[in-house]
Amino acid sequence: MIARLYGRSRPRSTTPRLSAMNDPASHDKVRTEFVDAGGMRFEIHASGDDASDRLALLLHGFPEHAISWRHQIPMLARLGYRVWAPNQRGYGRSDKPPRIEDYRLDRLVGDVKALIEASGARHVTLFGHDWGGAVAWAAALAHVPKVERLVVMNLPHPRKFTEALRSSWRQRLRSWYILLFQIPRLPEWLLGRKRAQLVADAFRKATENPDRFPNDVIEIYRENALQPGALTGMVNWYRAAARTPKADRDRWLGTGILDTPTLMVWGERDQALGKELTYGTEELVSDFTIRYLPTSHWVNQEMPDETNAIVEAWLTGQPVPDFGPDPGSETPRITAGDRDA
Repeated sequence: MIARLYGRSRPRSTTPRLSAMNDPASHDKVRTEFVDAGGMRFEIHASGDDASDRLALLLHGFPEHAISWRHQIPMLARLGYRVWAPNQRGYGRSDKPPRIEDYRLDRLVGDVKALIEASGARHVTLFGHDWGGAVAWAAALAHVPKVERLVVMNLPHPRKFTEALRSSWRQRLRSWYILLFQIPRLPEWLLGRKRAQLVADAFRKATENPDRFPNDVIEIYRENALQPGALTGMVNWYRAAARTPKADRDRWLGTGILDTPTLMVWGERDQALGKELTYGTEELVSDFTIRYLPTSHWVNQEMPDETNAIVEAWLTGQPVPDFGPDPGSETPRITAGDRDA
């Protein structure tokens, strides 16, 4: 049962199907809802008090699914938030528009606005990981109404990422797959082979601890990718980004200093995004806190207890724990702007 995955640090290996999300036994904790917003229909993993005017909106990345927030949703509900983790457009049982332009950043930020409006919430804390982090940064920089706090995991400020792609061959090599994804049809074929084996490998082969991705979780990611139109929708996020006119790209980089209080949680052993992309972020965000964890890109899934401790302390105004330097790191930790400094 998918309900068993929520809040479970080391889930047992089973192979539930996506339909298990509708199990009535899970409704008191995490339930599946379908929300129409902005002309789109979104599948959402929801929890918490529907009457709360505080919304925690959790945006997943590639090639993920709302289940990637399985460890954070119960914690946020316990803190009194109404929690929504949508499958973003192109994923899960959410709508999958067919055109590349349907996945431009303005459409993705529009989804955030529409979901917030549909929720009726007055106060929003926006979470994002990977591509969800890119959308979260863009929404905050665009001053989407009601977004009061931002939590980003393993996705740098857009200015830092753009600078790295322009100046760093190391980061360009790490991002080689973005070019592959521009080829028509080939990426979908590669990702879909052997029941989406490459999707499974993206988690298990890029993690410090494969036990955090047992069979039941991997099966959800594979089924997610194999739904009709899903792989094209997922890859179209990258195609749309590469086709964005320069003037529009520059607009999404933000101007001035972001004044939205921001927490960054970063897995230092990310194979696709170098830790150096985080350096200097405190110069771009007036109220900025960062904590590093010695783990991979999948930080909130691989070190959920530590991630939750950091997030909960930051949200509740408590001293934010620092779990110590990565033994393999040669660079100092960033503390400038930390809320508890």
